[in-house]
Amino acid sequence: MTVQPADGLSPAAAFPDPSHDQWQSLVEGVLRKSGKEVSGSAAEEALSTTLEDGLTTRPLYTAHDTSPDTGFPGFAPFTRGSRAEGNAAGGWDVRQRHALSDPARLNEAVLGDLENGVTSLWLTVGGPAGVPVESLARSLEGVYLDLAPIVLDAPADLDAAATELLRLYEERGVAKSEARGTLGADPLGHEARTGIEADLTAAVRWARVCGAEYTGLRAIAVDALPYHEAGGSAAEELGLSLATGVAYLRALTAAGLGVEEACAQLEFRYAATADQFLTIAKLRAARRLWARVAEVSGAPGAGGAGGQRQHAVTSPVMMTRRDPWVNMLRTTLATLGAGVGGADSVTVLPFDHALGLPDAFARRIARNTSTILMEESHLARVIDPAGGSWYVERLTDELAAAAWAFFQETERAGGLPAALRSGLVAERLAATWAARSAKLARRKEPITGVSEFPMPSERPVEREPSPDPYAGAPGGLPRVRRDEAFEALRARSDAHLAATGERPKVFIAALGPAAAHTARVSFAVNLFGAGGIEAVHRPVSVDAATAAEALTASGASVACLCSSDALYAEQAAEVAGALKSAGAAQVFLAGRPGEYADVDSYVFAGCDTVAVLTSVLDRMGVA
Repeated sequence: MTVQPADGLSPAAAFPDPSHDQWQSLVEGVLRKSGKEVSGSAAEEALSTTLEDGLTTRPLYTAHDTSPDTGFPGFAPFTRGSRAEGNAAGGWDVRQRHALSDPARLNEAVLGDLENGVTSLWLTVGGPAGVPVESLARSLEGVYLDLAPIVLDAPADLDAAATELLRLYEERGVAKSEARGTLGADPLGHEARTGIEADLTAAVRWARVCGAEYTGLRAIAVDALPYHEAGGSAAEELGLSLATGVAYLRALTAAGLGVEEACAQLEFRYAATADQFLTIAKLRAARRLWARVAEVSGAPGAGGAGGQRQHAVTSPVMMTRRDPWVNMLRTTLATLGAGVGGADSVTVLPFDHALGLPDAFARRIARNTSTILMEESHLARVIDPAGGSWYVERLTDELAAAAWAFFQETERAGGLPAALRSGLVAERLAATWAARSAKLARRKEPITGVSEFPMPSERPVEREPSPDPYAGAPGGLPRVRRDEAFEALRARSDAHLAATGERPKVFIAALGPAAAHTARVSFAVNLFGAGGIEAVHRPVSVDAATAAEALTASGASVACLCSSDALYAEQAAEVAGALKSAGAAQVFLAGRPGEYADVDSYVFAGCDTVAVLTSVLDRMGVA
């Protein structure tokens, strides 16, 4: 019930809606105070953020930011969800990933997961990283196969693994109609990872078996993770997933399956990143685009033939090896984006995923991430909670357009198999990753615990090594991580610590009172710490008379001046000279480049941090 005041006016009546021009005028005023003289649309552009794929996030969205009709959940174009009820009925499927070769350990892990909130299992079978096919029965002892869907990842042993799983269903009395999961056939994804030319024969054969006998099983996984892990953008990931799906549709329909039957055999797998809005938009755009593919392929307009079945996996690229505890925050944001975006199944990678095989605590945190979001935050109780957001709808539309353009480019190149073999895909993804790597190196895309707020003295987290499932592959796309450049620097620091008993050091020469130097001291400590270089800030402040003695006491051969611009003008040259006289091999100044005698280089927001730290370690002789 709405309570109206005595005069009949609503509480908001005294607050008229401001116009866009009024808002823009206020923005101009704020920017003017920061030294930016801009007006009109330029003021709005100054607050905009450029994303990959030529997309831009603006500071304000209104009802004028129109987007195509998104329809209703469960109806074409499925932007708002492939099912009318969304995840509101029981939440999304919590799918835990397992890559253990010991069947006893695997069995213990899967039973623990299923008893504590996991609802389906994603198992690596065969190869160097998976459980042997002949041990699958032992691994699944005590698992109710009619209740827990099984998703296989067995690219090198597909036939054997699928045959064994179906044998287990029969042996344990599971009716064919009650079997649930995905056999995981993805020869094109395997080619992308290994360079081994794909043969779709087995995938088609298993699709025919599932379509005819096991109606709850899907045969094929359209895995976009190889492209995400190679550094691809959201639009490239989407475009290549469409190209993969179309290649499988062609093969399945050529083998006699109808379009609707063929679509029912595909499950799409996407990465969910800590950019929750981009993740939401990506999953919504993926459904819309696949609905269009299904439509032009001849799928019935009514019903759910064009509804995409989605499996979201928290991004391996965003996971860090240093300060891995922060990965819990990253995966929480990614899971939120996947849930709000409407993913049917969500896999949360454990926070120690990048370090090796996860322990029981890491698996517990991973599965509890979904549980907390669904059971405590009630995230799944609203169908398409992002629907109607001007920002999300516009971002979804723009991302869909960029993805469709790349999909068309791939098709013009002869389809995905031809694009992979010609090098088109590798070249495009490499260019995208190079551009992103430059942003990472300049800390335009900060990595908490790695490039920002690092802790070089923190004791590393150690895990049992995880076998590489693609070891020995002749080629394929690379696998990248956001932290890789900084990880290489930190590894050099670790080696130096092991060899000498101490980390490489930099002396922080702070000038003047704390009020003048604290901000730049913090900046410099973080910057050098990102390369594993220990900052020595003793004493708190130095001048030309004390700098030489303090440098000698620090044991450092490199120094960095930190203070205000005004004090730099008064003291920087003299203090830098004293440091050089005391044996400093290199003197930095924290601030924009200027003309200061005996200052060798400058560090500032936006500088190439990786290049700076590499040169410092090289000069120090740190191998």
